[in-house]
Amino acid sequence: MSDPNKDGFVKTESHQSITTIEFFHPQSNSLPGKILEDLAHAIHVAGNNPEIKVIVLRSKGDRVFCSGASFEELSSIKNKEAGKKFFSGFAHVINEMRKCPKFIIGRIQGKCVGGGVGLAAAVDYAIAAEGAEIKLSELAIGIGPFVIGPAVERKIGSSSFAQLAIDATMWRNADWARRKGLYAEVHPSVLEMDESINRLAYTLAHSSATAMHELKKILWKGTENWDQLLMERAAISGELVASEFTRNSIASISKV
Repeated sequence: MSDPNKDGFVKTESHQSITTIEFFHPQSNSLPGKILEDLAHAIHVAGNNPEIKVIVLRSKGDRVFCSGASFEELSSIKNKEAGKKFFSGFAHVINEMRKCPKFIIGRIQGKCVGGGVGLAAAVDYAIAAEGAEIKLSELAIGIGPFVIGPAVERKIGSSSFAQLAIDATMWRNADWARRKGLYAEVHPSVLEMDESINRLAYTLAHSSATAMHELKKILWKGTENWDQLLMERAAISGELVASEFTRNSIASISKV
């Protein structure tokens, strides 16, 4: 039996037409393959449950929403096939979020790195606290934000995405993310953030499911090719993560 404190978890709870999906990993809410698989499954199930009208995506803890790909798992990748398989996990999660017929509210209580920024970009409405800084760190280890890139660029535009992707060591604060469109709201405290999330979730839970589904289809117009596109991007990341440069970079970080 796995230990959730060691291996992490994805937990789902539903109440009054609202499903909350919470994920956790002891390494700063990082995303190993199993967490990605469970997240994609939980979103799919909630999205196809006729009793559910809205989904809230959150992570456990206070300081970090999501630190992105699991460095422990990245360090174990030996070839491009294994690399593509790992990064396809991000593709599956983003595509499930994209195709989910329900609106997904993101509770962004803390920092987002790499794939965590991708999750924040793929929700339909992100509500954050002031400490929710963001960074796309992939280039610093010899890869790039290829799989999550379309979701991030869709939200903040190509220029802002380029700034994040190129300057891979610089943090941007939550207000920067709000001004660029990644976050819909930023609140000075977690309490105020949660009050706003509860208000919006309650409002959507009492709205027309059909109208929300039709609106979501319009909002995601132009992404119909992402099933193929994100897998192509996963192949690029998979090849790079197996390179000598990236393996050495990950090894040096792991020793710190």
